[in-house]
Amino acid sequence: MISKLAEDFDDTIVAIATPQGIGAIGVVRLSGENAIEIANNIFKGKDLTRQSSHTIHYGQIVKEGTVLDEVVVSLFKAPRSYTKENVVEISTHGSPFILQELVKLLISHGARLARPGEFTKRAFLNGRFDLAQAEAVADLISADSRATHMAAMNQMRGGFSKKIKHLRNELIHFASLIELELDFAEEDVEFANRGELVSLIQNIQHEISRLIDSFSVGNAIKNGVPTVIAGKPNTGKSTLLNTLLEEEKAIVSDIPGTTRDVIEDVIHIEGISFRFIDTAGIREAKDSIEAIGLQKTKEKMKTASVIIYLVDATDALDKEIGETKEKLDKLNIPYLIAANKTDKLDKNILGQLQEQYPEVIFISAATEANIDTLKKKLLKIVHLDDFITGDTIVTNLRHIESLTNTQQALDDVLKGIGEGISGDLLALDIRQALHHLGEITGEITTDDLLGNIFSKFCIGK
Repeated sequence: MISKLAEDFDDTIVAIATPQGIGAIGVVRLSGENAIEIANNIFKGKDLTRQSSHTIHYGQIVKEGTVLDEVVVSLFKAPRSYTKENVVEISTHGSPFILQELVKLLISHGARLARPGEFTKRAFLNGRFDLAQAEAVADLISADSRATHMAAMNQMRGGFSKKIKHLRNELIHFASLIELELDFAEEDVEFANRGELVSLIQNIQHEISRLIDSFSVGNAIKNGVPTVIAGKPNTGKSTLLNTLLEEEKAIVSDIPGTTRDVIEDVIHIEGISFRFIDTAGIREAKDSIEAIGLQKTKEKMKTASVIIYLVDATDALDKEIGETKEKLDKLNIPYLIAANKTDKLDKNILGQLQEQYPEVIFISAATEANIDTLKKKLLKIVHLDDFITGDTIVTNLRHIESLTNTQQALDDVLKGIGEGISGDLLALDIRQALHHLGEITGEITTDDLLGNIFSKFCIGK
């Protein structure tokens, strides 16, 4: 477990809670036992020490007899606050000078500058929420799409934590029975039915496996789905990228080999971030520079989560589609084949091709024909249905490591039961599994672990 001693827990901390730069307003946050008294020392208006929690007060910040700014002060008295301590938030005009002067003034009256993530760390240590929920706060702040926002909100509201705690509580029940057996070792009494324990562990492992498997989706949600646009030169890859981005990001030209480097940008499709990558056309290189671009294309294709392979609908498709599918199947990466330039085809010919190649998406990047269908196919191929329907998704690498370690410990328990090992050794393996599950939610943690997690937060959070 962790100690509050090393954290200067009795200190009142202060930090700017709004982003750097000039804005309409800025917020300075204080938290600690003396937060209200310290703020009251520099506030000209009502006596803040006599005001109720969850109230807002207008007044002035005064420094050495001079008004620094007109402000609004919000009071949150312990334990009804984010940190479960006394919290004061001072809203000023958004001048960086005013904000910095205010922080220095509060420090001169007894506060100290907060460390990165210290407000949320105090909230965790004071029992406001568990460690997984605390980590979700940082994810929520950095959310840049509907999907990342939904994932962070689900975790912050305790969806993932509840599942972990349920699994842990089930295991604790059997662990306590085995521990009880050790007290009656001489009487050879068995309180924990081994068959029921095996069934329980298998059920827990099934749930943990599902959570581990969800990380591929969770990682894509959090960091974006790497999506490579590949194909031969002059099939319209750059035009497609520009159409998806709705801006002229890539150079479009009828000259084959125009794209010689990798171009990347992020596109949000129904709340999911896709990192689209436009690559050099796949052909025999004409010069050394183009060869470098082709090599980068091949490297990007191998690391992609999905590939959009573009072909020219106006060319003979029989041979190219067959060869393309054969090459892409070998990569073992989900892919879509899209036939571009349908705007140049006769409608009857297009209809015949669509019947002949039902697995191919026929589009026109130039006129945006069928682009919506391409987007829907992308969502389907990356298996985000589970997330969209509200299932618990793991997005944190630390959680995956703890879940994987839990699986290994549970494997050891099953192996021990099969070999008929003694209750004390069995209890040791179960405690190990409980330890790793407890690491996720913070029942088991260390100062070093907390320091690593909260150091990634912004100072005002």
